[in-house]
Amino acid sequence: MSSAQAFATDTWVIARRGIKHIRRQPEALSDATIQPIIFVLLFSYVFGGAISVPGGGSYKEFLMGGIFAQTIVFGCFGVAMALAYDRTNGAIDRFHSLPIARSTFLSGHSVANLIRSIIPIVFMTATGLAIGWRVHSSFLDALAGYGLMFVFSFAVIWIGVMLASLVSTPEAVQGIAFVVIFPITFIASTFVPTSTLPGVLKTIAEWNPTSALANSLRHQFGNPGGAIPHDAIFPLAHPFAYTLIWAVAIVLVCAPLSVVLYQRSIKS
Repeated sequence: MSSAQAFATDTWVIARRGIKHIRRQPEALSDATIQPIIFVLLFSYVFGGAISVPGGGSYKEFLMGGIFAQTIVFGCFGVAMALAYDRTNGAIDRFHSLPIARSTFLSGHSVANLIRSIIPIVFMTATGLAIGWRVHSSFLDALAGYGLMFVFSFAVIWIGVMLASLVSTPEAVQGIAFVVIFPITFIASTFVPTSTLPGVLKTIAEWNPTSALANSLRHQFGNPGGAIPHDAIFPLAHPFAYTLIWAVAIVLVCAPLSVVLYQRSIKS
């Protein structure tokens, strides 16, 4: 067996373990199932009547692109917590005693969480359809929207892996994630149009990749807020391309850096 085949096999062994944990511990999926549903219902029914969408249209349909984007960004939190728990319960030591490359532990977690990322997308789609969200674009456009979610999910997973390589406990991961990730997902076009934000916050939101992902999904699904202003700055005029650029950059930077940080952390 070649080294590439061995790496792929070992990665799948770790990934399969993570998938089995999902099946045996469904309560661990609360952030991927219950939380998105709560956000959809809360913002659509509590705040929906007070927020108007530029150009008109249903706020519920405007909201869905933002909820999709926010939940995908939150995906880095799940993989970081899973890795942090493995660092504290001795699982890493047991795997390192086996004849496998140490980096496969990280790649296996990333594959498991990539598969896990499908679950919240399915739940959000079903909840959105239940409250009146509809796709008004072609099948290929909608498929491209779901494909973009999958690509960006893979990218943010590596942010979570890097986070877990920097800190060693679930409590530390939780603290850092909430301090950093929550502002990123709220200072964006997640729940309100960026045009309604003041000064500096408006500029931050316009360049925020979370906004680009949300706007891309609205455009791909033909929802309110998805119109492309071609005379605007690059992230607003080309949200799909801007999101892909961020996804590629995150993987190119965070994946190798995560491996280096992880190897240093387990040696210390």
